[in-house]
Amino acid sequence: MLTWLAEQLGPWTWWLLGLLLLAAELAMPGVFLVWIGIGAIGTGMLSLLFWGAPFWGWQVQILVFAALAVVAILLGRRLVSRGENQSDEPLLNKRGESLVGRTATLQEPMHDGRGRIRLDDTFWSVMGPDLPAGTKVRIVSSTGRDLTVEVA
Repeated sequence: MLTWLAEQLGPWTWWLLGLLLLAAELAMPGVFLVWIGIGAIGTGMLSLLFWGAPFWGWQVQILVFAALAVVAILLGRRLVSRGENQSDEPLLNKRGESLVGRTATLQEPMHDGRGRIRLDDTFWSVMGPDLPAGTKVRIVSSTGRDLTVEVA
């Protein structure tokens, strides 16, 4: 049946496949089938040009489709990933990193390189030199839940 359809539609088979893939992209989450659909439409464009040519057999068409799909995927990934790293709040989900540079007062003395500070409404574990409670410290880095401090 597919062979009959391809023979009846000729070069328009690739256009139909491309449009079906683009329609499937609307029904499925993600952005992947669109690039394969663009590869199929590109093959359809070339099929309109070369349909009667003796070298334009189904094997060549499949190879051209595969190559165009790979190129479309690579270009699409580059295009889509270009805007991913831009944000007006780059530290939104990196709370510890957003605290770097702030100053606080030690709530508990630093003993064996560990202590606690209070920032806003949260107590944080800190690492740094041994210091008495009440010392002003500046946060210099964040590693997971622990903050590294130095004397302010």
